Amino acid sequence: MAEISRKELVLALIPCHEEHRPRLSGLDLSGLDLRYLNLTGADLGGADLSAADLSGANLTNAFLGGAKLQDAKLEGAYLSGAIFRGANLSGANLTGARFMGANFQGAELAGAILPANFA
Repeated sequence: MAEISRKELVLALIPCHEEHRPRLSGLDLSGLDLRYLNLTGADLGGADLSAADLSGANLTNAFLGGAKLQDAKLEGAYLSGAIFRGANLSGANLTGARFMGANFQGAELAGAILPANFA
């Protein structure tokens, strides 16, 4: 997997227009501080986001199929319409996350901290 820093990621996102989905699939973003980034519609399929801090990040309609999110912080993140099919969210903290319409089919949620309204 390719490694990238927060600074490189932010610089790469600046020229992205709403009609263009950022393509970040397969990147190693593990342990990065990604708080409050706008990743709306991003393709993060298969990305390694384990132990990354995505608190308050906007992942609305993002694709995270097969992504590694073990021990990731997703507190207060916007996850509406996001696809987590087959993702590993073991130990992830989703406290206060907004996930209406998100797809967690086949996702690993063992030990994840889920909001009370998670169904």
